[in-house]
Amino acid sequence: MDPQPKKRRQLGGELIIPVAAVIFTLYYFSTIWNSPWTAQVSAFFVGGVLLLVCGLFILRSVLWMARGEGVFGFANIFSYEDIRSGRIGLLAATIGFCFLIEPLGFTLATFLFLFASMLVLAKGRRPFFIAFLSASIALVGWAVFILAFDTRFPRGWFENTMRAVIGNG
Repeated sequence: MDPQPKKRRQLGGELIIPVAAVIFTLYYFSTIWNSPWTAQVSAFFVGGVLLLVCGLFILRSVLWMARGEGVFGFANIFSYEDIRSGRIGLLAATIGFCFLIEPLGFTLATFLFLFASMLVLAKGRRPFFIAFLSASIALVGWAVFILAFDTRFPRGWFENTMRAVIGNG
């Protein structure tokens, strides 16, 4: 007999992202009914794969709970490791990006998100290199998505300035 009881895995925190993904995918399906059929096929294919993977993950968690190997607890949702590894910083950068993309536009918000994320992951080392890399990636994103493909990403100061410069040049 094992002298120490087996610690059961806390599964509630692990299920947050898969459940949110299922909800988002179902919402996304509801928004594409009037899209062209090619977009619908692509969306349903990608969404179907996502639903399948999330369903398998949720099923595995339910089986673990049924066998007593896991509990529906959230004790592991935040820990010291989250702070030390930068997960909280990445979450803050992601939330900041969501709030800043409309007022700042795609390019500046992307630059700030990439800069903050890479700075967190690098634990503050090499900020000038990270700034250069973030600016390069954001500019390539602008050139591809806004300039070349004219997507409907939010336009901000940078996009409007570049449109005026290119239009008058």
